[in-house]
Amino acid sequence: MLAVLLRGHLSFEALSANRAGLVAFTESHRALSVLVFVAIYTGIVALSLPGATVSTLTGGFLFGLFPGVLFNMTGAVLGASLLFLAARWGLGDWLASRIDASEGRIHRIKRGIDENQWSMLFLLRFLPVVPFFVANLLPALFGVPFHRFVISTALGIVPGALVYTSVGAGLGEVFERGEAPDLGVIFEPFILLPLLGLCLLALLPVLWKAWRKGAMVERA
Repeated sequence: MLAVLLRGHLSFEALSANRAGLVAFTESHRALSVLVFVAIYTGIVALSLPGATVSTLTGGFLFGLFPGVLFNMTGAVLGASLLFLAARWGLGDWLASRIDASEGRIHRIKRGIDENQWSMLFLLRFLPVVPFFVANLLPALFGVPFHRFVISTALGIVPGALVYTSVGAGLGEVFERGEAPDLGVIFEPFILLPLLGLCLLALLPVLWKAWRKGAMVERA
């Protein structure tokens, strides 16, 4: 299973070509296939390797929407947490000294995150244009507490995980037609608009603080 998933850089073509072997392995070694899949997904995310989207599709294809989405999210959260800790331990002290000494844009960004951590963390997760590895690294480099990172990651990736796992669950029919999955589905209005709505909800506390601050300045 590991060799099949990694062959061809986790491409859709590799998944299509080896789908019979993957399905057979999963059906005959259910528990082991789950462990191997989650371990591979965790490694891909932790090492920021290309292929997370194909891995998510694979989870849906092999395990269905449920429990496939749970396995996908488990691998994503574990991998993101490992990358977060590696960045924190490897670059934390150096970056903290650089940020503390900075009076420019980096310092302002860090201050904004410090003042609105939950909102910024969820915003990073809900915006589909933010690369997953960026959303994993920035909180680590800006000193976000680990527990907040894990909670916001676990909750924030739910919409995207549901969308792509659902696409993966329907890959059987796509394979039969000899077509490729529509990975741009997340930008369709019926999905993108709710995501933007979640972004707005995440920003409400920030907007409220800004409005309160402006009102206090006017009164003064």
